[in-house]
Amino acid sequence: MKYLIFVLSFFLFSLSSLSAQQQRYGFVDTSYILDHVPDYKSAQDQLNEYSAKLQSEIESVYLEIKNLHAKLRKDQVFLSPELRSKKEKEILAKEALAQKLQSKYFGQEGDLYKKRQDLVRPIQDDIYDVIKEIAKAGNYGMIIDKASGPTIIYSNNKFDLSDKVLYKLGIRVNKQ
Repeated sequence: MKYLIFVLSFFLFSLSSLSAQQQRYGFVDTSYILDHVPDYKSAQDQLNEYSAKLQSEIESVYLEIKNLHAKLRKDQVFLSPELRSKKEKEILAKEALAQKLQSKYFGQEGDLYKKRQDLVRPIQDDIYDVIKEIAKAGNYGMIIDKASGPTIIYSNNKFDLSDKVLYKLGIRVNKQ
């Protein structure tokens, strides 16, 4: 009976170590990959330019509000209560417009977010497809992105597939 338990235990241990040997793991650093993709740099530049344009438009509305406030303070003693109330409502309407623009441009589903999706998503999809291709071809059980946070405590660089992804994307990196 002890012999049977020993044999079964040995058999189960052998199976678990065999399956563990068949699993391969690799990691990539997507920020490293993106830093070497020229299209991504171009997309980032376009996004920065677009963001600055949107921000400039919002700032011009806030400048108008500031000027309206200053004009109201300066002319306040000369205005009738009705006219002052009208000017205050005008200022409130401008402030509401500025907040609406800010939300429209920089909100969760705003114009900048949509533009980022249009420019960056195709690049990210290409990288994901290449990683998936490498994982399938190399029989990797898991590919971990070490750029997405401190989730890896130790990594051996011989398993870093970032340069392989860049190579498959047609980008050559000169290591120093």
